[in-house]
Amino acid sequence: MSVVGLHHVQIACPAGSEEELRGFYGGVLGLPEIPKPPVLAVRGGVWFASGAQELHCGVETPFAPARKAHPCLLVEQIEETARLVAQAGGEVRWDDAILGVRRFHTDDTVGNRVEVQQV
Repeated sequence: MSVVGLHHVQIACPAGSEEELRGFYGGVLGLPEIPKPPVLAVRGGVWFASGAQELHCGVETPFAPARKAHPCLLVEQIEETARLVAQAGGEVRWDDAILGVRRFHTDDTVGNRVEVQQV
């Protein structure tokens, strides 16, 4: 037996932050929202997908944003993505620590760290 892929990553969010997260992940970053199964939808939170990979934002109480752990999202046009993040009021922290990898870090609207990397 072996792992054959990664289905989703879950990050925490505070109750009632779904619209903010839709604005950031859906609006700024362009991730399509997908419906949560009804049995899970009552718990709050919001889910997004890109191809076969999913990002789940799940309500956690008490909430504390992840400052180190983070999802890394791949984009084709990193300069444009950075511009959109900055235009929306997000901080763009470029990181050239890995030779040949164009990437930056930012924070979602609830304070979770997010890495964005050029494909």
